[in-house]
Amino acid sequence: MTESQRPSGEYPTYPSYGNGDAAFPPPPSYAPAQPQPEPAAPRHRARRPVALLAAVAIAAGVVGGGTAALVGELTGRGGGSSSSAGVVPGTTVSQSDKGTVAGVAKAVSPMIVEINATSTAGESTGSGVVITSDGEIVTNNHVISGASSVKVQLSTGRTYTADVVGTDPAKDLALIKLQGASGLKTATLGDSSAVSVGDQVVAIGSPEGLTGTVTSGIVSALDRDVTVAKENGNGQGQGQGQGQGGLGGGQWPFEFGGRQFNGDTGESTTTYKAIQTDASLNPGNSGGALINMNGEIIGINSAMYSASSSGGSDSSGAGSVGLGFAIPVNTLKADLASLRAGGNS
Repeated sequence: MTESQRPSGEYPTYPSYGNGDAAFPPPPSYAPAQPQPEPAAPRHRARRPVALLAAVAIAAGVVGGGTAALVGELTGRGGGSSSSAGVVPGTTVSQSDKGTVAGVAKAVSPMIVEINATSTAGESTGSGVVITSDGEIVTNNHVISGASSVKVQLSTGRTYTADVVGTDPAKDLALIKLQGASGLKTATLGDSSAVSVGDQVVAIGSPEGLTGTVTSGIVSALDRDVTVAKENGNGQGQGQGQGQGGLGGGQWPFEFGGRQFNGDTGESTTTYKAIQTDASLNPGNSGGALINMNGEIIGINSAMYSASSSGGSDSSGAGSVGLGFAIPVNTLKADLASLRAGGNS
């Protein structure tokens, strides 16, 4: 049978290679291919994009919230922000000036005043710290002791007459109050128990009548025993520039380390624990502020050592040698109620 005589639909046979299989596979079917449905996507593949999107959304929410908080903090609009001025909580020092002498001086100088006390023995100059907006001022007892008239000059130059509210000679503290004052800036009283040796400090006062003088240094020691005359009189606080011991611009008996300065302290004395500082203190600084770098009052400057003031009243050439002393502010805070009630005067 020839090839042309083969019935339709038949194909030629091919030789076997010994295993019964044809040498070549049968030709493919010529029937048209039927479209096949696409397999369903696995369920877990459908969930992955959703989970990824959710995670991205959560992450975006966290970052976005943090960014909003940061922007709020920088602009002063964040919840809980004290103010757009960025003031350090509890003080008047701005965040940008925190920790600088200039920042502390700028913030606290308006609360430090000059005090001029007049008595039958003369006139003395000291300093004070404003603690209430209506004019309560803390100073040293020896600044106003025996005074018949007390005048106070603010940092603005305005002058007030002041009344003595209470004194405590045992602690060398006094409280006076301005007549007719209101709206004054007030100092923040800190915590002297938190003071450490080596802490940087700023002193502000009116040495020799130079109002608003700023000096700086460190805390040199704590709990120094300083002894001063307790009784009124003895000429303490009298005669500007007449002595160094009490800084009040007068011949103020004073001793420490077993040695007496500016003459005899008399029979009635009191000893208090003082903060020692190397910030320059001079006559007239008495009653002024010793301040930490957050702008908080940590002490009331009260005494200094000067070599030329030892034994006697000659103070020519006397000046600060870096040995100053301040009454701890916690002593003041514990005594405030008593001073407001009249103290021990």
